[in-house]
Amino acid sequence: MSQYFDVGDETLWNPSNGASRMFQRQVAAFEAEVELPSGIGPMENDECQIDPVVFETFVNALLARHRSTSHAVMLALSEGFTATVVVLAERAGIRVDWERLGAAPAAPFENVQVSGVAGLSAPAEGEAWGAGLRARAWELGRRMPR
Repeated sequence: MSQYFDVGDETLWNPSNGASRMFQRQVAAFEAEVELPSGIGPMENDECQIDPVVFETFVNALLARHRSTSHAVMLALSEGFTATVVVLAERAGIRVDWERLGAAPAAPFENVQVSGVAGLSAPAEGEAWGAGLRARAWELGRRMPR
């Protein structure tokens, strides 16, 4: 069995029930983290509608949040979800401004990890950060059936 994540009549993703259930639970957690709705509606009759306008705002906030930390554990916990969201955004025609996101965040970094030897660790450089996340999204996208 599987479920559908759609924008209008277009299916963006058709995961198994288990993957869908886990993703939906993560959606709720990340909505709380960025303090915004995701635009990903409830699953009804194995179908979920995504509001592209609300989703675009959520995607940009999620990416900005991801960019603003250098905490290794937080990055590890959020990377898979963030990459999955990037795939859905691209399939929905949402343009991600990688150049703007790759620039050093204007606000102070959040959740900076303290390194035992060198002091504070810094977030990845913009191009490396964006390239790494895009590569992860590309790899996941190959495994996300429509």
